[in-house]
Amino acid sequence: MTQLHEHAHDDHQHHDDGDHDHEHEHGPLAELVTVRDWLRYAVTRFNRSGIFCGHGVTDTFDEAAWLLLGSLALPLDRLEPFLDACIPGDERVALLDAIEQRADDRLPTAYILGEAWLGDFRFSVDQRVIVPRSFFAELLEDGLVPWIDDPETVGSALDMCTGSGCLAILMAHAFPNAEITGADLSEDALDVARQNVADYGLEDRVELVNTDVFSALDGRRYDLILSNPPYVTGADMDALPPEYLHEPRMALAAGDDGLDIVRKLIDEGAAHLNAGGILAVEVGHNRTIVEEAFPELPFNWLSTRGGDDMVFVLRREDLPGGGD
Repeated sequence: MTQLHEHAHDDHQHHDDGDHDHEHEHGPLAELVTVRDWLRYAVTRFNRSGIFCGHGVTDTFDEAAWLLLGSLALPLDRLEPFLDACIPGDERVALLDAIEQRADDRLPTAYILGEAWLGDFRFSVDQRVIVPRSFFAELLEDGLVPWIDDPETVGSALDMCTGSGCLAILMAHAFPNAEITGADLSEDALDVARQNVADYGLEDRVELVNTDVFSALDGRRYDLILSNPPYVTGADMDALPPEYLHEPRMALAAGDDGLDIVRKLIDEGAAHLNAGGILAVEVGHNRTIVEEAFPELPFNWLSTRGGDDMVFVLRREDLPGGGD
C-alpha cells in the first residue's frame, strides 16, 4: 500500500468509525470479496435457513448461483469464469440484501430478480403471478407430438390460467401458424402477461382474455386447450413451504380436492374444442384423485424428464358431450 493510499484509508476508516460503529469492518460486506466467497456464504445461509427449492432449481447451490449471477447481471450458465472476480462494495450491499430476502423472508429467487426461466425462455415475473414452472415447457419442445400430428396444422390454441403468459408464449413458438388465447381470472396476472407477450413481439398472435374458466369464451373453439391450473388440495395448501405463500393463493388453491378448475375443464372442454381437438392438463401429483373423480374417462398420462403422470391428455371425442 502506498503512503498516499494508507493516508486515504486511515481517513476513510476514521470517518466510518464515527458514523457506523465499525459495521463495515467486519461481517459479509467487509470480509467477502469474490463471487466464490459470496457463493459459499449464500449456500451456508440457505442451508442453515432450510430454504425450500421449488421454483426452477433443485438444490441450494443452484439457487445461490442463480441468485448471485442474476443479481450481478452475469450469464446464468457461466459461473466458472467469474468465481474469482472481486465484487465492489456497492454491489455487495445489494447482494447481501438479496441473500437475506431469500434466507430470512423466504422470498423466491424469481421474485427477487424479477425474472424466471422455462428452458431458454425468460419471463418477467413479480408477486402478481405464480412463478413459472410447468412440465408443459418440455412437452411443447416437440409440439405435443404424437398427440398433435403436425404442429404446423394447429390453427388455434388456448392457454387456460395463463398467469405470466409463459405457456401461451411457448405455444406461439411451438405452433407457428396458431392464433393463441391466454386466459386468466386475474387482471393483475394479465398485466404481467401483457409485458411478456410484448417482450416477445407476439401481440399480433397472442390474445389475452380476462375470464373465469370458459365464462367469457362462449362459442369459441380451439384445436388445443392446454392448462396448468390451480390444483393444490386443501390439505396440501396448509402444508406448503413458506416460499409458496408469497405467490397468489388463487393460482394454487383449488378447493378441498384440488379439482375445482380441472372439473370445469373436463365438463365444458368439449364445447370449446374443434373435432379431433385435444385437452391437455397438468395436475401435479393428483393423478389418483383425478381418476377417482372421473372413472369413466380414458386418461392418457404423459412422461417427462421432470416426472411421470403429472399431465393428462384427452381427445374431444373422449370428453363428456364430445361425441355429439
